[in-house]
Amino acid sequence: MIVVTGAAGFIASCLVSRLNAANFNDIVVVDNFSVAKKEGNLKGKKIKEYVDRDSFFAWLDDNYEEVEFIFHLGARTDTTEFNKDVFDLLNLNYSKQVWNACCEYQIPLVYASSAATYGSGTLGYDDEEATIPLLQPLNPYGDSKNDFDKWALEQTAKPFFWAGLKFFNVYGPNEYHKGKMASVIFHAYNQIKEKGSMKLFRSHNPDYADGEQMRDFVYVKDVVEVCMFLMQHRKNSGIYNLGSGKARTFMALALNTFDAMGVEPNIDFMDTPENLRDNYQYFTEANMSKLRSIGYNREFYTLEEGVKDYVQNYLMEGKYY
Repeated sequence: MIVVTGAAGFIASCLVSRLNAANFNDIVVVDNFSVAKKEGNLKGKKIKEYVDRDSFFAWLDDNYEEVEFIFHLGARTDTTEFNKDVFDLLNLNYSKQVWNACCEYQIPLVYASSAATYGSGTLGYDDEEATIPLLQPLNPYGDSKNDFDKWALEQTAKPFFWAGLKFFNVYGPNEYHKGKMASVIFHAYNQIKEKGSMKLFRSHNPDYADGEQMRDFVYVKDVVEVCMFLMQHRKNSGIYNLGSGKARTFMALALNTFDAMGVEPNIDFMDTPENLRDNYQYFTEANMSKLRSIGYNREFYTLEEGVKDYVQNYLMEGKYY
């Protein structure tokens, strides 16, 4: 039996699909299942039981002997939310409860951290654990993820295997419900489909031309492969970057989206909203050597490959993974 929290969400629902494909069908999904827009993410998947997130710890007390692994991917992920109490409740304190339960019942754990922990990137993007207490995220979401990473590293009691994954800019199928927090590819696709054109944020940093802001875009199919690897690996506990390892520009992302749709590029620029401008990351790139060093040797999708697969096989078809 494998538990996946946040299972109705983007990354976690893709993980459920990948687990099913590997013949893991005793999946227990944990979430707040009241959001109708997420229902398609789990439709047709092989699931043993649905557990409301507020009932999960009582359920685990009764069923821990059957649980083989927990993927804790549930979180509030809105980077524009500034109510710290929301993040303390859902990201920090809930994650502490998951950790403590995994310690008590000796269940291995993989949990979602975030590249938002790196803030402006002045300390780089190396996942060395000694630098984690020094990081200065740019928003309460990043703070909540870094606060949990710091707390986990300070614990004397740890699950016999655990890993925190610093997700970079994940894109791919099953993000239909995410609204403004969906990937730029998702928004680009919808703008191009509707208008034949799209808008990117203008640069407000003299070191970067418009559209040349860079991110480490990582395809969700790569993210779930890393999760599968860690579930089977179960050693070398720690916190790991999870990106493609290659920063690419928003312009490249946009041009690849037009190309995948067979539409001539037509790109305009708009000012980055003032409430985001001071906290905007102009460059992110995951150093992936740590994950590679423990034996993960699959090649990651290039941006060209990932965008083409996402656009042509999911967005244009209206399909889920």
